[in-house]
Amino acid sequence: MTDADLVDRVQHRLAGLFDDARADADRIGAPVREATDSLADFVLLGGKRVRPLFADAGRAVAHGVAGAAPLPDDSDDDIVTLGAALELVQACALVHDDIIDASDTRRGNPTVHRVFAARHRAGDWQGDPDRFGESVAILVGDLALAWADDLATGLPARIAPAWRTMRTEVLAGQLLDIGSEARRDESLDAALRVIVYKTAGYTVARPLQLGAVLGGADDRLVGDLRAIGLDLGLAFQLRDDLLGVYGDPAVTGKPSGDDLVTGKRTVLVAEGFDRADGHGAARLRGLLGTDLTDEDLADARAILTDSGAQRAVESRIDAALASALHGIDALPTSDGARAQLAALAHRITHRAS
Repeated sequence: MTDADLVDRVQHRLAGLFDDARADADRIGAPVREATDSLADFVLLGGKRVRPLFADAGRAVAHGVAGAAPLPDDSDDDIVTLGAALELVQACALVHDDIIDASDTRRGNPTVHRVFAARHRAGDWQGDPDRFGESVAILVGDLALAWADDLATGLPARIAPAWRTMRTEVLAGQLLDIGSEARRDESLDAALRVIVYKTAGYTVARPLQLGAVLGGADDRLVGDLRAIGLDLGLAFQLRDDLLGVYGDPAVTGKPSGDDLVTGKRTVLVAEGFDRADGHGAARLRGLLGTDLTDEDLADARAILTDSGAQRAVESRIDAALASALHGIDALPTSDGARAQLAALAHRITHRAS
């Protein structure tokens, strides 16, 4: 099964799930149908599908080990179901993250809470439109997580421990992120800890692990893949941090400087505080979490660039990728499985969106 085949099959699996959900929603009531349609649009019309691809790479590594048992006939079906479940976990995380950050756009479109707030205003309904939009979006995200669990329960029971851990880590990472912002924690350690739990785990490390477990990997191989996944997940999020400040909105689908406006304590910002002179650090601190003018954004970028913070993050990405590639080279698997995983590693670290 090629990467394109997997993505197509995951898309088809998700589309079928939403067709079934719409039938249930029609029976329950119009608000449920509207929420279901919104989630379907969010999931089916965007996303890189990297989590299913890493799950499949994990399975390939496990299957490529000398003496590995043949994959069962339904192995492809299981990896497709797992990939669809992972996409729904991501949908939950992103919808809720957009509420927390008060984001206006995601993937170039209005965020879910903004869509429902606009419907409230257009209908001249009772109550606060923004509160309504946020309330509906919270439940849309909850539906995504519930349906992800529904899919996961149909998979072999041996994946359950890793699945439960991943689900907790995603929520824990969000709590760490919120706490860092509220406490104005400027430390690199705090920013890196948020990445490990909020992004690296459920983006790369856990999908690799889940796929490997489906493929029959032993504990040692699973541990090796988890270490590789944490390196790649770190590199993925650090690239995201750079794109959040320097990226092209037409490509990223989010306003440039959005992370600065929302006051994100990213590794890039932590490096800026650490490396800028007193005046620069104070200026950056004053800009973080405010509505930035074009001049303000240019100032923030200049501080992060001139202080060496941008270069430091690029160096961290290079180091994390090198560490992951070294780990991939050492995996006791087939050349094809190593090549598959290495190609994904380069893909997620060298990107513009």
